[in-house]
Amino acid sequence: MKVLVVNCGSSSLKYQLIDMVTEEALAVGLVERIGIQGSVLIQKANNEKYKIEEEMPNHKIAIELVLKALVDSEHGVIKDLSEISASGHRIVSGGEKYADSVLINEDVMRVIEDCVKLAPLHNPAHILGINACEELMPGTPMVAVFDTAFHQTMPEEAYMYALPYEFYEEHKIRRYGAHGTSHKFVAKEAATFLGKDMSELKIITCHLGNGASISAVKNGKCIDTSMGFTPLAGLVMGTRCGDIDPAIVTFMITELGMTASEANETLNKKSGVLGISGVGSDFRDLEAAANEGNKRAILALDMFHYRVKKYIGSYAAAMGGVDCILFTGGIGENGPETRESICADLAYLGAEFNTDTNKGLRGKLADISTENSKVKILVVPTNEELMIARDTKEIVSAL
Repeated sequence: MKVLVVNCGSSSLKYQLIDMVTEEALAVGLVERIGIQGSVLIQKANNEKYKIEEEMPNHKIAIELVLKALVDSEHGVIKDLSEISASGHRIVSGGEKYADSVLINEDVMRVIEDCVKLAPLHNPAHILGINACEELMPGTPMVAVFDTAFHQTMPEEAYMYALPYEFYEEHKIRRYGAHGTSHKFVAKEAATFLGKDMSELKIITCHLGNGASISAVKNGKCIDTSMGFTPLAGLVMGTRCGDIDPAIVTFMITELGMTASEANETLNKKSGVLGISGVGSDFRDLEAAANEGNKRAILALDMFHYRVKKYIGSYAAAMGGVDCILFTGGIGENGPETRESICADLAYLGAEFNTDTNKGLRGKLADISTENSKVKILVVPTNEELMIARDTKEIVSAL
């Protein structure tokens, strides 16, 4: 079985064609600037890079070119589109409706549309991608894999906000979380690495990137996660503020004269380590500036590390202990200095950090705790596309 994994953004599209017998990615591609001048598709396959520079006014044209690239006689990896058994689509929000991946039908599409208000930047693009695939590959089963699904096992006390209850009843205002596909994948990988079943473990998964979140996974189920009603809550991030006093928002509007839209833009795109440092949102740039003595860059990194550390401590308390702390995501996998700073004071939990093993480690599955550490500290590369493909295979195989 070959599964096409599709991840549509508002003006971009990531894709992989995965052979589910070997779980090998036959082709990995990125389409950028959909609907914008200068559209480009770059596909990596057969140890070469294939590039198409052609205007793509919409997602249908973009997916059309993706399929064309996959079957290209010189650069493609399949001879005919009939070789694609199914397509799996990453969906940011399924709200409360779905706790698992599902076969896409009219009812599922209605839910995805209803959840646009929860993910206004993402769900509309996902809908366009699904519609395009349906039109270009009629009859090919499609599966929706929701970022929010893994977090649907949270208990009420974890996902509810202390607001008037009718806000939840009438508008479904609650904690949903994000990055669920990644948290689920790395928790499973960690359990396999440790030779145990997820049901036996208490795991804290730290997905650290420009967008960052932490989850508490107890006995195979998520019981809490740092992102909230939207991905703005939780950790200090690249450009997002994370947890703040909500009264700051009304202060920005009433005292600073901002509109609601301007306040939202500031909190989402001008805050985080970018807002604190003034250097940027790329942690490599921050670390370079910090090494040169830039005090604001140092402060931004300290704030990021501190917030992660606080969440680790709170989730250990929430689970009544922890067996494994793992790092994933662009920064989590490739930031040895970040991991060392976060783990520096975790010995009280029984988590003893191995600085020698950690040094220079980037993008590899590894144990970075000491031999005698009671709590394992792991680096686990994430693979959301493979998780989507696995769920797609499981559902389609049962048809």
